[in-house]
Amino acid sequence: MGAMPERFPREVYLLTARQLSPETIAVTFAKTSRSPQSFRQIAAELSDEASAEFHEKWVVGYGHASVAEHAVLHLAFENLSRLAVETIESNRLASYTEKSTRYQTWDPEGFHVPSELTGTPHESAYRRTCEMLFSVYRDSLERLAAVVRRSTPRRESESDERWDSRIRSRYVDACRYLLPAASLANVGMTANARVLEHALHKMLSSRLAEVRAVGAEVKAVAVREVPTLLKHANLSPYLQQAENDLMQAAAALPGADVGDWLKLTAEDPQGELRVLASALYPHSLAGIEALEAYVGGLDADGRRALATALLGKLGRFDAPLRALEHQTFSAEVVLDQGAYFELKRHRLMTQTPQRLTAELGYAVPRLFAEAGFEPEYHAAMQSAAATYRSLAAWNPEVAAYVVPNGFNRRVLMTFNLRQAYHLIELRSAANAHFAMRRVALRLADEIRRASPLLASWLRLPEGTDWRQVEAEHFVRA
Repeated sequence: MGAMPERFPREVYLLTARQLSPETIAVTFAKTSRSPQSFRQIAAELSDEASAEFHEKWVVGYGHASVAEHAVLHLAFENLSRLAVETIESNRLASYTEKSTRYQTWDPEGFHVPSELTGTPHESAYRRTCEMLFSVYRDSLERLAAVVRRSTPRRESESDERWDSRIRSRYVDACRYLLPAASLANVGMTANARVLEHALHKMLSSRLAEVRAVGAEVKAVAVREVPTLLKHANLSPYLQQAENDLMQAAAALPGADVGDWLKLTAEDPQGELRVLASALYPHSLAGIEALEAYVGGLDADGRRALATALLGKLGRFDAPLRALEHQTFSAEVVLDQGAYFELKRHRLMTQTPQRLTAELGYAVPRLFAEAGFEPEYHAAMQSAAATYRSLAAWNPEVAAYVVPNGFNRRVLMTFNLRQAYHLIELRSAANAHFAMRRVALRLADEIRRASPLLASWLRLPEGTDWRQVEAEHFVRA
């Protein structure tokens, strides 16, 4: 006798946006909490109008905002400034892919002119500075490429195109230091409606006209797909007023200083104990205080045995267990704007950047000196700094557009040990940009000092430290 058919056979299938609107998909998932029907049956009974009524009642009226997370949109942004990209990519729960400064060259006319400048006495100086920076950038490409070609000969039967593709990042990584924040970029963003609503609040409340205009365009496009879920995505008086009040409160504070360029500003001396106790927690019925007391009573060999069980079998592509998230740190770092654009991709940590300015100096990649192009580089950066200061006296937010990637910026970060593993291992790799390698390797030193047992399993490139990277790649960092 054959096996009896299952009464409740398992099924896995897609509710596709080719057949259902994002709002309808969101309602279909929401209704399963109270309906015994299958997802297909629920979806078949819905219309866009019925879905809108559901969202109006439950999401808008009763605040069940998690329903909006099932409505996912894919947004394409083209030709907006890299300064505007910062606001868009500050939303941590979305996904982004952006135009690379490493694999693409940039059009000499590809920069944003803020509407705040139009018709003002500052416009011509702004345009001249951006044009100058792009011109020096274009000139630097061939000069720096020649140095890299000499040190990396063409392989036998290798075409010019393949040769340049192989060595390109080595010189473009330095040339990009000249590109201003006004440079135009393309970005793809995938976000659910709940995240997008929060993003729109920030964009529509921005102090930059470009970002507010982008926000209005995003809303106009997105409400065609999710009209109910985004109907109240407007500017936030709270965000605007808080920014204004805090800027006023900070006006009397002292000016720029650098000091140590990377330091831990907060660390938890009990962090390792807490991580080890948390690793035992799912496998025990004891409370956390009892587990912490147990781990605290172990000798050094006992703690290392626990740490080995937790981290000793990490493979190359494995992420550590989430127990590491119970140890937290704060760090302050001064890094160039190009490196910050890579750091900001680590959105699950908390990052608070200071405004982009020309007041913390700029980095000088060594390749400019090796190419005999350092005088041109200094002249371009100093000219950009002069334009920045002239503009900043009028409007410091708009002045940031003219600041090149090479200028330094300060960022405060709060993160856990698991996030530290991800950032340090990814950004210290040989193929990472040298400015971020320097940051990642210096951060590794600080984390290993603060957490010597648990950070001892960090997978770092052998024989490389941040001082070596700095000496090899920078005249001045």
